[in-house]
Amino acid sequence: RGETQRWHIIHILGLPASITLTKCHRCELKPLPRYIAERLSLYEELKRESDALLAQKAADSWPITIQLPDGQKVVAKAWITTPYQLACNISQGLADNAVISRVNGELWDLDRPLEHDCSLEILHFDNDDAQAYNKFKCRILNEKVTTPTTTVYRCGPLIDLCRGPHVRHTGNIKAMKIYKNSSTYWEGRTDMETLQRIYGISFPDSKMLKEWEHFQEEAKNRDHRKIGKDQELFFFHDLSPGSCFFMPRGAFIYNTLTEFIRDEYWTRGFQEVASPNIYNSKLWETSGHWQHYSENMFSFPVEDDIFALKPMNCPGHCLMFGHRPRSWRELPLRLADFGVLHRNELSGTLTGLTRVRRFQQDDAHIFCTMDQIESEMKGCLDFLRCVYGVFGFSFQLHLSTRPDKCLGDVEVWNQAEKQLENSLNKFGEPWKLNPGDGAFYGPKIDIKIRDAIGRYHQCATIQLDFQLPIRFNLTFMGKDGDDKARPVIIHRAILGSVERMVAILTENYAGKWPLWLSPCQVMLVPVNSFCEDYAKKVCKQFTDAGFTADADLDLGCLLNKKIRNAQLAQYNFILVVGEKEKMNNCVNVRTRDNKVHGELPVSEVLTRLTLLKQSRCRNAEEEF
Repeated sequence: RGETQRWHIIHILGLPASITLTKCHRCELKPLPRYIAERLSLYEELKRESDALLAQKAADSWPITIQLPDGQKVVAKAWITTPYQLACNISQGLADNAVISRVNGELWDLDRPLEHDCSLEILHFDNDDAQAYNKFKCRILNEKVTTPTTTVYRCGPLIDLCRGPHVRHTGNIKAMKIYKNSSTYWEGRTDMETLQRIYGISFPDSKMLKEWEHFQEEAKNRDHRKIGKDQELFFFHDLSPGSCFFMPRGAFIYNTLTEFIRDEYWTRGFQEVASPNIYNSKLWETSGHWQHYSENMFSFPVEDDIFALKPMNCPGHCLMFGHRPRSWRELPLRLADFGVLHRNELSGTLTGLTRVRRFQQDDAHIFCTMDQIESEMKGCLDFLRCVYGVFGFSFQLHLSTRPDKCLGDVEVWNQAEKQLENSLNKFGEPWKLNPGDGAFYGPKIDIKIRDAIGRYHQCATIQLDFQLPIRFNLTFMGKDGDDKARPVIIHRAILGSVERMVAILTENYAGKWPLWLSPCQVMLVPVNSFCEDYAKKVCKQFTDAGFTADADLDLGCLLNKKIRNAQLAQYNFILVVGEKEKMNNCVNVRTRDNKVHGELPVSEVLTRLTLLKQSRCRNAEEEF
């Protein structure tokens, strides 16, 4: 009735109590649910036990040495000194801007005492690891926690079983947004309960939130699923989940990518092979995949045996290498395969083209000697620079070395890692070391590409494998006459999954495909019906020359509408033909960005576009 009301929100024991507005406009306390009080009581009891244990360890403290990123070493006290205290000693500004720390490569709470001699990094918000999250945070204690202890965090009435680490206090969070929710299965398994997943994000200031929102809007507009539908490139169907249906335009992109790699194979000494899709499970037992990966494989009984669709090509290539005696003169042997692969991904994890069940890779395996590793690695690095240069991608390189749990002789590992390091140094691009991050069977080079809006994707892989040749007992006649010499395998892919690369390229180009990769290269637009035959004739000349060309013969559209439709459909070049062009055997050239190049002879346009296509030019519209 226009009356001014005064509300008092009461806080009990520092906990915000929710309020209920009654019909009489009275403010009443709504008691917290009983289980919250029980959880708080249990938390306080466990917290007292934890504090007592920490106090006991602090009483027996001893000096420890902490190494900082700049190489400086400082002395601290075990179970007493925290990363935050050390940050304050260095600089109050460093401490104020710190989010979390990293101790011996492991993320660590700022207020958690240090326990032993260690390396320490103080991470700000702009550090990638400071923004990371654990997507498996909701693990059941008795199923997932394998360590003697775990961590529980409390913020007000909220108590969460969480791995952490977290920011020191919520005052560091100046802006936050709950931006999405979706339905999901527990752990992505269709036989488990359906849950609602809520997505949220926080930032130190509102400006960063606005920048993130702008980035998300740009990413949404570039979503390959949206563009794939709009441009009729591909689709998915419930009757074959995780397996993409590529329509003619999408298949053109797919095949053009594989042809690009095949062209490079010829010049780089790779031999393409074709291997079976289905193998007896004994093959996977030999390779070790059956013991560790069988849940992700499609398997089925055949007569009295179990067979499975292949999820990778390497075991089949090992059979190819080992089916007859080999000589050192045949090495390096570079086998490439575009075979179809299947992996039984959980239905809840399937995401467009980025996570599928059926896919192909530009997969290759190089069988070589230890002495050939460095030169072969350099060749692989040159290969990926060539391919990514055509796409316009920059990339990061990381050398991942021997983990604590590994197989094989340490000297062999050291020799291999040294050769990888030499090949990276000679390659000339900056690289970083990831100590202990290699696979158990060999060191590797990880490559991440950066797209047009700054996102990083891992597609390429270059990995050494000492164990697979042993498992398959692969040998060759060595130069010294040793008929039991053991080869090394280099697993190598540049595109990675072709499906995933199509998704990345779609979003990188925002559907504006470069001429050589475009499924819509040329559109012929006749001025009137009298020029239709000429438009069809010129269109055929372009299709005969290997271009994807169409002619818009819709009499219901005006000229400007036809041109605009072609531009929106992302045809790289629109060729307008009228009576004048017909008489002179010419076309009037303009681009999808409405840059007009004017009237030119058909033969000259064909020549120019052919050169631009063959050179795989990224901006043919400008270079024309």
